[in-house]
Amino acid sequence: MNRKTVRIAMNGVTGRMGYRQHLVRSILALREQGGLDLGEGTVLWPEPVLVGRREHALREIADRHGLSDEHISTDLAAVLADPTIDIYFDSQVTSAREEAIKQAVAAGKHVYTEKPTATGLDGALELARLAHAKGVKSGVVQDKIFLPGLLKLKRLIDGGFFGRILSVRGEFGYWVFEGDWQEAQRPSWNYRAEDGGGIVVDMFPHWEYVLHELFGRVKSVQALTATHIPQRWDENGKPYDATADDAAYGIFELDGGAVAQINSSWAVRVNRDELVEFQVDGTEGSAVAGLRNCRVQHRSATPKPVWNPDIPATYAFREQWQEIPDNTEFDNGFKAQWELFLEHVYADAPYHWDLLAGARGVQLAELGLKSSTEGRRIEVPEIAL
Repeated sequence: MNRKTVRIAMNGVTGRMGYRQHLVRSILALREQGGLDLGEGTVLWPEPVLVGRREHALREIADRHGLSDEHISTDLAAVLADPTIDIYFDSQVTSAREEAIKQAVAAGKHVYTEKPTATGLDGALELARLAHAKGVKSGVVQDKIFLPGLLKLKRLIDGGFFGRILSVRGEFGYWVFEGDWQEAQRPSWNYRAEDGGGIVVDMFPHWEYVLHELFGRVKSVQALTATHIPQRWDENGKPYDATADDAAYGIFELDGGAVAQINSSWAVRVNRDELVEFQVDGTEGSAVAGLRNCRVQHRSATPKPVWNPDIPATYAFREQWQEIPDNTEFDNGFKAQWELFLEHVYADAPYHWDLLAGARGVQLAELGLKSSTEGRRIEVPEIAL
């Protein structure tokens, strides 16, 4: 067995997402399983190099997971100049990401990154074009489509279950505590526009790839944003003005004629089975998919509701749906995409979730904000390198 070591510079792993999903549940999980089998006797052995500004935080993580001093650095330039580093990964705050990726591409590193890839479409397209010109491979995290619920939904779509798809309704969100009497679950920069915060720039890139991959390209967007909670408290218990949107209500026209409506909010209390759910209605059947589960109702089994507000309902609507079985074991969605990216880099496996795909998400967020500001529906043009 030939074990090939791949050194990955991981910038931003002191943050919640970078640490939990990318370091622990993806890269370290790959090491725990003995590496990634590429076939023909070759196994990839990922070796993370943790990069950040706070050495004590990096050292604490390294000690916790048995990584030595050579696995941490506060000098990004030195790490990128190291010829043993193959891949640069970025999960920093959005405002710091664009410049770091430029440096990584200039250094000839393959790039894998969280989204949004940049603070604006021009910057996102520049990154995609720079990577293409340099000949480095790129990948952008699009984790939702690798989760069990949406994989089951795609299975239904590919099998023709829905007939002609008519509409998609999405509900996402939860109550993020203001931070005064209960600690907030999200960092304070998320609620300051000047720091790159806002639910549109955070979630519209997700909705772009979910809609694009499952149902068709987004042709137009009409959005209304709101800052429902105008004051919050930061990590030090100090009040600050929330200058970014914490809720967005969007309507998306898709190729093929389907219409998607997605509500996103950090100021909503959850009354659904999962934090995000999508209802898909088609001529032959409907489905409701969350992150893990998926329920269906076929045309032949659709009840015949009758509107009568004068008597109580004698049936439970949720009980009229059928649960889709797993039929397979689902791995962590972030880890699954990491595996595909590594196979793309080292075995030239097909892969299309690149920096150009990431730019489409930035574009949709940008146009969504513009739509809300101008109060109109906006066409979403196709973009290319």
